[in-house]
Amino acid sequence: MATTTIKAADGGSFSAYVAMPKAGKGPGVLCIQEIFGVNKPMRDIADMWASEGYIAVAPDLFWRQEPGVDITDQTEAEWNKAFALYKGFDVEKGIDDLKATLAAMRAMPECTGKVGTVGFCLGGFLAYMMACRSDADANVGYYGVGIQDKLGEAKAISKPLMLHVAEADKFVPPEAQAKIVDGLSGNPLVTIHTYPGMDHAFARIGGQPYDKDAADAANGRTAELFKSALR
Repeated sequence: MATTTIKAADGGSFSAYVAMPKAGKGPGVLCIQEIFGVNKPMRDIADMWASEGYIAVAPDLFWRQEPGVDITDQTEAEWNKAFALYKGFDVEKGIDDLKATLAAMRAMPECTGKVGTVGFCLGGFLAYMMACRSDADANVGYYGVGIQDKLGEAKAISKPLMLHVAEADKFVPPEAQAKIVDGLSGNPLVTIHTYPGMDHAFARIGGQPYDKDAADAANGRTAELFKSALR
């Protein structure tokens, strides 16, 4: 596996982790980080999608604050740093960086041209925003935080969007979940799966909330969407 450099729309550049499928070509999956940077769990996710035949790319979205963030969820100090980076994150510029990554992936000679996004936590929110603001071919968000505040943009969704909602998510309370479900229920392009009893980050392997059954169910649903939308 390798890294690549992507040019930002407003100048500068940022790195991205790249995992290639054995076939050497295929559709793309843009993997959108949590608040811990492009760490081992994110690289493992990219590797997993590469093993399924996709070109997987995980861009460094914190590069404007600190390039190369790679921390875990195992210590209080790392959590404090992650939340500080999250609070300092410029969402608009982050979306621009994701659009730049999407364009770079489509321009890869190994890419078929079809690219989907999948994001977790902060990345889950950004996957939703990519559904609203980009032409990615499919978008999947796991326990995205803040979607309920951007439902006014949902009218722009033109490609399939799947959301995985943890019903016991401490960062997305029940009233926020209800707003999301109600606000998106009329859109035939949107599919929402809820996971009873699951907390935020139930799909993060190695994390305290990890639940293999729920994670496997969510990942299987995501795989089916990508198979139908990107193949």
